[in-house]
Amino acid sequence: MKLYHGSLEIVRTPEIRIPSRTLDYGKGFYTTTSFEQADAWTRRRMKEERSQKGWINIYEYNLQEAKALNSIFFSEPTEEWLDFVMHNRIEKDFHHTYDIVSGPVANDRVYAAFALYEGGILNKQELIAELKTYKLVNQYLFHSEAALKTLTFVEEKEVSI
Repeated sequence: MKLYHGSLEIVRTPEIRIPSRTLDYGKGFYTTTSFEQADAWTRRRMKEERSQKGWINIYEYNLQEAKALNSIFFSEPTEEWLDFVMHNRIEKDFHHTYDIVSGPVANDRVYAAFALYEGGILNKQELIAELKTYKLVNQYLFHSEAALKTLTFVEEKEVSI
């Protein structure tokens, strides 16, 4: 399976990164099966950093090797997924033991819905029902060195303004 990682640099050797902000699935190396999502993320970063060039890094993901790892896969927004995302977003020192986490990615529309939930305007079931009306792309987080070994760099595609 092909996975994509948008960046301002070519990333031939993925590594675990500790983010400067809280993310849906915690620290690690994020990818997606959506080339378009990786492209949009790269362009957003280029705009933020005023960069003229970015990269979509393409990897082959070895599903067979990944089967031996401690993984969790969320196919759609569920209570378990929502609780997991909220722990990662709210609890500064939250730590999970999964090597790989996969599930829906929170885009700008999803962030707005999460804000309504966090503000008490939507309850958990209402938020999940709302999110299920969106066309959500996915993300794969590689959270351990063992998980990173399931990725093989294939090529990079340049993104420019």
